[in-house]
Amino acid sequence: MLVMSHVLAAVAWPYANGPRHIGHVSGFGVPSDVFARYMRMAGHDVLMVSGTDEHGTPIQVQADAEGLTARELADRYNRVIVEDLCGLGLSYDLFTRTTTRNHYAVVQEMFEGLYRNGYIVPKTAMGAISPSTGRTLPDRYIEGTCPICGYDSARGDQCDNCGNQLDPIDLINPRSKINGETPEFVETEHFFLDLPALADVLRQWLDTRQGWRPNVLRFSRNLLDDLHPRAITRDLEWGVPIPLDGWRERTDKRIYVWFDAVIGYLSASIEWARRTGDPEAWRKYWHSKDGADAAASASGAGGGARTYHFMGKDNIVFHSIIWPALLAGYSGEGRRDGEPGQLGRLNLPTEVVSSEFLTMEGRKFSSSRRVVIYVRDFLERYDADALRYFIAVAGPETNDTDFTWAEFLRRNNDELVAGWGNLVNRSVSMAAKNFGAIPPVGPDGLTEADEALLAVARAGFATVGDLIAHHRQKQAIGEAMKVVAEANKYLSEQTPWKLKGEADKPRMGTILHVALQVVSDANTLLTPFLPHSAQKVHELLGGTGVHAPMPVIEEVADLDGGPGYPVLTGDYTQGARWESVPIEVGRPLAAPKPVFRKLDPSIVNEELARLGG
Repeated sequence: MLVMSHVLAAVAWPYANGPRHIGHVSGFGVPSDVFARYMRMAGHDVLMVSGTDEHGTPIQVQADAEGLTARELADRYNRVIVEDLCGLGLSYDLFTRTTTRNHYAVVQEMFEGLYRNGYIVPKTAMGAISPSTGRTLPDRYIEGTCPICGYDSARGDQCDNCGNQLDPIDLINPRSKINGETPEFVETEHFFLDLPALADVLRQWLDTRQGWRPNVLRFSRNLLDDLHPRAITRDLEWGVPIPLDGWRERTDKRIYVWFDAVIGYLSASIEWARRTGDPEAWRKYWHSKDGADAAASASGAGGGARTYHFMGKDNIVFHSIIWPALLAGYSGEGRRDGEPGQLGRLNLPTEVVSSEFLTMEGRKFSSSRRVVIYVRDFLERYDADALRYFIAVAGPETNDTDFTWAEFLRRNNDELVAGWGNLVNRSVSMAAKNFGAIPPVGPDGLTEADEALLAVARAGFATVGDLIAHHRQKQAIGEAMKVVAEANKYLSEQTPWKLKGEADKPRMGTILHVALQVVSDANTLLTPFLPHSAQKVHELLGGTGVHAPMPVIEEVADLDGGPGYPVLTGDYTQGARWESVPIEVGRPLAAPKPVFRKLDPSIVNEELARLGG
């Protein structure tokens, strides 16, 4: 029996210093939406939140380059990103931004709570400054040789080769990623998060995690062995003010972007609740006790509140170490104890779901080298579900994956068009031509072959659903496409087009009834992955109403008097449920239109010509 869980799908915040490319959405976007859509269809109460990350030096650097203020740049790319994610059909309950007054208030409350509990401490440190601009250089914008393993492209915050936490001043031959200059290090006072004081509670929490992707859990545990206090303020003008006496009015010190961005999951939940008219509604996603077996709960075996974070692997440390440390410290856990702040004792994440990297034609994505295709450009030329399908079936779920135009063409034409699209088209067209409606099962009933195919489709709900719940989406869509393949094989073996006589028509009707039932079931199985085409197939089967709810863009006012902005939201209470629903005999059918576009092979050379280098 299904027990409803309150499920928070917390999706990494895309940075608003430019449009996002398909590599970005392969990590945070499509996987989170597949999961959220499935969990809603399975009967869970889902809240999916995120927004644009808009503070920090990189925004200011890009704004200077474009002759804009930081706010103007953030406004521009916030809107671009909102429109692109809407085009992909990502079903956010709220996609907001970090420059709202609500977000500022929540960030400052978290800061004050950690400070009261003794986990934020002042400390004098050496900070990196750009000699040419006088501005602080973010840790991630400094590269050099790792002093531990010798990797020559280590960042100032961590080494991606050995996984150790670093400080920019520790790097050998440090250089600015912005302009290549050697940074200057000057003494400055900042506030630090005392991570070592939270190491024990983090270790205890990680030891309870079950079902995580092994690389995520292993990487996270390794980081615990060498935790250091981490600066959470910076010498810059663009960011959330420090909410302490003597610091609030200072224009040269701000809370660092990495601290403020992860708190966005909480502030977005609170903003969503306020916009629904029930300001306390967010608490059911953050305060219920987290169960011992997250995997069992995700598949429907237990209730409670669950939080799943979706991101690329370069963000693991922020979600498996930094963010849980903030939540634990604010809640009064850790070596110094303390008391929860006014937001109460907050749940730690149930699971950190990290994807690997997507490359393009064998190279890393690079806007400067034109090795890139932005989401907006992709959607102008191709269908959203074609990209969603590629990411689901061939994306970087557990390994780095290369996107090639030749493979995209093959997947689209040979699998979507020739496989799933062909099954829909020939089943509906034969039924429409010969019966004008969904035919009944004939008087002779179902054969063994009919029953076997129907059983395969029905079994798919448990198999595919369990795989999605456990974040094995490649395997899940593979199982759904196996149902499609079995149905195509069934039609080829039963050859209903050969049954032309009046005496054969009842058997033809039975075959097409079975095929259409499996089309309906397969369409439900594929709905989390391919929501746009799922709605089309639902309508080709004579269905009405919403099958796969879609997000909408709304222009809203800031709840606390700031400038207005667009948000991505939607009503996802309607739509298909995760179950086999008997098709309605006699429902009128019309000649179908193709569900997917077959692409001309010439697109490969055309797209390769657009790439730089």
